[in-house]
Amino acid sequence: MSAERLARAAADAMWAQDRASRALGMAIAEIGPGHATLTMTVTEAMVNGHGLCHGGYIFTLADSAFAFACNSHNQRAVAQNCSITYVAPGKLGDVLSATCREVSRAGRSGIYDVTVRREDGEAIAVFRGLSRTVKGTLVLETGV
Repeated sequence: MSAERLARAAADAMWAQDRASRALGMAIAEIGPGHATLTMTVTEAMVNGHGLCHGGYIFTLADSAFAFACNSHNQRAVAQNCSITYVAPGKLGDVLSATCREVSRAGRSGIYDVTVRREDGEAIAVFRGLSRTVKGTLVLETGV
């Protein structure tokens, strides 16, 4: 199985169990080895007291993109540390996209950067996630 197909198979296996991302209306726009892009539309339930997208939802979108990217090599991986910096607001109706790229992967540890953007391309948040692999895989590898 090619690295691209393995990344897709791992994402499909995770997506089937990821009730949180699905419940928030997220969608996988792109997946590949070490990278992922997820999208989410800001709904009324996601708006805070300032009429803006609550930062927790933006963090969750970034965290989900991070999860799919760091699991794309078919080694189960979890977050060990995450940070986010908000640089602009998300608003009701915005379609947000979170694009995650692998910066480094060595041993059991990985570093991933995520940029969350609005449809107009403006960055609204920058997230860094540190991953740690744990025992197991998401799918059986054949023909690798």
